[in-house]
Amino acid sequence: MQNDRYLQAKDCEALTGIPAATWRYWAWLGTGPESFKLGRRRVWRQSVIAAWIAAQEAETKTGGAA
Repeated sequence: MQNDRYLQAKDCEALTGIPAATWRYWAWLGTGPESFKLGRRRVWRQSVIAAWIAAQEAETKTGGAA
């Protein structure tokens, strides 16, 4: 994506509240949102994180119409 930001683990933490250590652990395990190395740093595309959040919401939401 053209204007996609590259987020480091600390940025992902600020965005989601999930600790940076968890983001790094997920990357090490190969789970969670897709990430990649950019030079020596592990990064996540902001659009991938947004899509992952939407998928988490769709899979786990409850409630709705009264």
